Amino acid sequence: MRGRNTQICICGGGSLGHVCAGVLSSLPGVSVSILSGHPEKWGDSLEVTDPDGKVYSGKLDSVSSDPSKTVKGSDIVLLCVPGYLIENTLKKIKPFIGEAAVGSVVSSTGFFFFAHEILGPKAKLFGFQRVPYIARVAEYGSKALLLGYKSELIVALENLPAEFTKTLQDLFGTPVVLADNYLQVSLTNSNPILHTGRLYSMFRGREDELFDHNILFYKEWTDEASQTLIEMDKEFFGLLDKLGVKGIPTLLDYYESTDAASLTRKISSIAAFQNITSPMIPCEGGWKLDRASRYFTEDFPFGLRWIKELAEKNNLKTPVIDKVYGWGMKLI
Repeated sequence: MRGRNTQICICGGGSLGHVCAGVLSSLPGVSVSILSGHPEKWGDSLEVTDPDGKVYSGKLDSVSSDPSKTVKGSDIVLLCVPGYLIENTLKKIKPFIGEAAVGSVVSSTGFFFFAHEILGPKAKLFGFQRVPYIARVAEYGSKALLLGYKSELIVALENLPAEFTKTLQDLFGTPVVLADNYLQVSLTNSNPILHTGRLYSMFRGREDELFDHNILFYKEWTDEASQTLIEMDKEFFGLLDKLGVKGIPTLLDYYESTDAASLTRKISSIAAFQNITSPMIPCEGGWKLDRASRYFTEDFPFGLRWIKELAEKNNLKTPVIDKVYGWGMKLI
């Protein structure tokens, strides 16, 4: 695939869409186009700066809301869209995919479940377990910040050769590990548990309260949030055991912790997370919960949902997950 110019279409104009497009377009032999609902807001080039001051700069082939001008002819189509847009995006691009490999920058929001239904059993699919970068937009359509890299990326492939991991490794500059199957990347204890459990511990019983500041989501992490995560994670691993899914570390293992207190210390001290705020909006008298945030509209109905539904199908009891999920869904 890398013998000629590799044609890549990025679907979506959020933080990850910006950073992925900027990094990939800076590579020799790679052409990048953007499928965006707001093509008029984009320039013809992107500049991405990482924490060490390294700058990735590249020209964009095209930016359009028309998939016939961006998706058609691509070798790789990468979805960088929130969970609620995956279904409609796949339907929109389906007629133009051809032989392209279609993937998602993260798979825990239902990518494989939707792709199986919409694209069929012969589609060439790939999906990452966790996002490759911590990303933020600096100036929409022109500049973005790459706030953190991952040490490795776990990816699931369907109808693609194992060698495709080498292509992804070259593109993202990060070691890529092949997952056993799509469930290993679709069922994750990252955002669907990390975000939802933290929100529950922060705002349960305080949904309509005014706060004097926007709470730092990670820096002001609490032991209560850690304990909620640990309990949800235990239920999550009961499901993984039932399904025979391997290769996913517990949250305690992933964050090199042993209990709630050490998990709090670890999460609250991660440098790349220090300035990340909570889903809150300013209002008269302070700050209030933002129920329209993607932390709610994505992580509950397109994240925790899949874990809860598969647990129900397998007759597994998940009381803490049920409690957190029910709370979040009522709010939205």
